[in-house]
Amino acid sequence: MLPTIATGNVGSALAGEYEVANSLRFDDGSSDYLSRTQTSGNKKIFTLSVWLKRTDTLETYIFSAGASSTARTQFNFNGSSQLMLYNNDGGTVNVYLRTNRLFRDPSAWYHIVLRYDSTQSTASDRVRLYINGVQETSFATETYPSQNADNIQFNSDTVSCSIGRRHYDNQHHFNGYMSEFVYLDGQSLDPTSFGEFDEDTGIWKPINVSGLTFGTNGFYLDFENSGSLGADVSGNGNNFTVNNLTSIDQTTDTCTNNFCTLNSIHPTASNFTLSDGNTSIYKSGTGQLGGFLGTIMPTTGKWYWEVKIIEAANSDRTRVGVANYESVTGTSTIQNNYSGFEVSCNSNHIFVVTNGSTSETNSSGSSTDGDILQFAMDLDNKAIYLGRNGTFVTLTATSGGDPTSGASKTGAMVTDTTHILNGSPMCVYFGHYAGASDVSNVSFNFGNPPFTISSGNSDGNGYGNFEYSVPSGYYALNTKNLAEYG
Repeated sequence: MLPTIATGNVGSALAGEYEVANSLRFDDGSSDYLSRTQTSGNKKIFTLSVWLKRTDTLETYIFSAGASSTARTQFNFNGSSQLMLYNNDGGTVNVYLRTNRLFRDPSAWYHIVLRYDSTQSTASDRVRLYINGVQETSFATETYPSQNADNIQFNSDTVSCSIGRRHYDNQHHFNGYMSEFVYLDGQSLDPTSFGEFDEDTGIWKPINVSGLTFGTNGFYLDFENSGSLGADVSGNGNNFTVNNLTSIDQTTDTCTNNFCTLNSIHPTASNFTLSDGNTSIYKSGTGQLGGFLGTIMPTTGKWYWEVKIIEAANSDRTRVGVANYESVTGTSTIQNNYSGFEVSCNSNHIFVVTNGSTSETNSSGSSTDGDILQFAMDLDNKAIYLGRNGTFVTLTATSGGDPTSGASKTGAMVTDTTHILNGSPMCVYFGHYAGASDVSNVSFNFGNPPFTISSGNSDGNGYGNFEYSVPSGYYALNTKNLAEYG
């Protein structure tokens, strides 16, 4: 069994409650970040609030300011996935708070509040961290600012700051998603100004923050304006300059509706790189067996997603499909150590795998670079269907599959209820078979596409942005749909 980590907020609000429409997807591969130059503000008191979903465990930065290594303030995850606030003033480290807790869950949204007030008489009250509404009290390092200290780089006049990178040397860019980024100049507020616990589920969820007072350098980024992703909607006009981020990086994977991605902590072979918020995968070099699974694994319901083949390795080596999670036994790779269904991205080969034993067919037509594969997984009637560029195929023909056929399972690629569709959690699958050093490059669209969609189709609940029509009764893999149908 592959390891999973579940320490954050799954990100699902109840119907009729405050909804976050968009987030911004940051990717280290393209050096995404936002930046602006600050004006003179309150250097003793401020509050930062942000919802985020990490996609790796590297050293990455949430917010930073300062022009050099000896004149900088940074709020970031270190290489061990500890959250930390660090301030270096003229070569002296006078603020350094580092959690014992590790933040390594690539499937969860976290709400993080940094509350700073150096005027407090008690040292530990001068910097307070909150995760999902709860104060963090266990720290590996605790160096608090002296009382009334004002030597931090945040709110410093003419000093530039960045969201999503270490500012002074343009390193350690953030990988993942951010939404509802709020910064208050001159106020020290607790998490109840930004969120609340749901009375039925106990889940920490966002509330409307538009009525807050933001102060001179304060800002509120909701990432809803695709033409101006760094727009400050607080009323202050403290807009950020956008660097390497475009409208394709604006996504509906948010803290109130968490979408499926590929799971970056699953073990795999070397030379595999995840990007685009863990929705794209690139493999080059001589890495052999390897693969990734999805972060949402339903046991019931009907689910739809698409995969675009950007570049497939030679022969039939690049493969995508569906895996029975309970069947996965690989400890270093996934390929061939599971039961499920996979499709070659560069041939006419389709594989049904049971306990590592493969049954191969080749009558459903060939896939090639540029194709979009469609997956319709009916866990209620125990059937999996495959489409290619708008047409659902069968094991023996290039058309004739019908995901809406219900119990008749017309043209289904998989109906095995012993090894595959046996009630265990089912998840998205990517694999690369041994023996090829060529490039594999595919992008998964779970409704938050990392590539341009030419038409645009949503599911019956209005979620997702797909190239082809979603079959009736099927839904995007996100937590809102999962709560209702999964």
